[in-house]
Amino acid sequence: MRLTENTIPSYCTVLIIGGGPAGSSAATYLAQSGIDAVVLEKSVFPRNQVGESLIPNFWKFSDLLGVSEKIQQEGFVVKSGGIFAWNGQIRQVDFSKFGHSRPGLHVERDIFDDLLLEHAQSCGATVFNQVVVKNVDFSDPLQLRVSFTDKRGEANAEGSIHCEYVIDASGHSSFLAGQLGTRQTVSSNLNFLSIWGYFNNTQYLGVDRQSHTTDYLKVIPPVTFVMSYADGWIWHIVLREKTSVGLVVHTDRTKGMNKAQREAFFKETCLAAPYLNQLLAPGEYIEGSLHYRPDYSYYSTRICSENYYCIGDAAAFVDPIFSHGVQNAFYNANISTLAIKESLKHRRNRGRYSQLCESRMQQFYGFSRALALGDYGCNGVNRALVKPLMKAMPPLELELLFLVSQVTNRSENFTQLARESGVWPDLDPDTSGQGTETIELFL
Repeated sequence: MRLTENTIPSYCTVLIIGGGPAGSSAATYLAQSGIDAVVLEKSVFPRNQVGESLIPNFWKFSDLLGVSEKIQQEGFVVKSGGIFAWNGQIRQVDFSKFGHSRPGLHVERDIFDDLLLEHAQSCGATVFNQVVVKNVDFSDPLQLRVSFTDKRGEANAEGSIHCEYVIDASGHSSFLAGQLGTRQTVSSNLNFLSIWGYFNNTQYLGVDRQSHTTDYLKVIPPVTFVMSYADGWIWHIVLREKTSVGLVVHTDRTKGMNKAQREAFFKETCLAAPYLNQLLAPGEYIEGSLHYRPDYSYYSTRICSENYYCIGDAAAFVDPIFSHGVQNAFYNANISTLAIKESLKHRRNRGRYSQLCESRMQQFYGFSRALALGDYGCNGVNRALVKPLMKAMPPLELELLFLVSQVTNRSENFTQLARESGVWPDLDPDTSGQGTETIELFL
């Protein structure tokens, strides 16, 4: 059980709303720089969270945080890539063929997030669980007042804390975007919601393209298995003691369903899906494990100001088919805290630092939306910001994303951006593809 301070202070330099990967990473960076950071997290950790597939890019951020060794010691499932069964074609992606010397991971997010938050504390950040932020008062731009409800005791206690900066890492609830009215729902023919649950004793797909029991996880690395079906797409992510399975479906598919009906729909869909039903056949659904998230994709028109920063899912979220969520959280935490640290050194320029941070984060979010969604130039995607990012990305990373977008039939936006940015000659679809191959499965 994590030890926390008993009394919430009346003042801190940076107040962080939420203790997920974005919030804990921001707290770590600030504490490492000697800046007092307080995290107010509404839940008790460990807590359930979705998003168990991590692509290898996350290691560069875990190195900066100084938490890589702790992650390795935890012994999460190592994955070597992905297999996509999409519209009748099966393709395998091998991370090592795209310049990655370190693997991806399948992580239990309750354990992973708890590890990150404990690391932030070990670096000097102060964390309070079961404290719900209610409002941020911006009337004095140099000293914000954050009101909260402290639910740690038998009776809820109202209180407030003053700070110079607020970092909103509240996740899908997008606390500040809601308060400020900047959150926008994605308007797209790929506007999804998600339903997910967990199974025991299933089989998994290995890097050898065959199915195995979980007894072989340390011998034959798994892949993340993703497949399309009539209403959207499905993920299958094997963990150490259970398997995460999720349906990403069009918003109107489950309209009007209650919880029991959604659970029945989930089970029926999983058991009817080819390949997936064979992997799940020896297992059993964990009753009560179903979760549901509507309004799946959204963005915020303003995510940074001179005294606040919205990071991670609190700023934007897109269909997670490319596993960008945790990477976005790490990236945002890194550059937002850099902006705050520079602002504390040069207070007259803090508006400028926030503008630079806004551009960089909108650039990254815009790239994710352009890659995953089907409406080119919509949903807050600023092409003028995205194209320079594409030019700066390592060629092999660009090629990996291009090929996966082709496999999932979402390459139109990527192709247009690549042509406009001038990187298209290096992404010739007739010559690319050495890192993916069409395969057969042996289940």
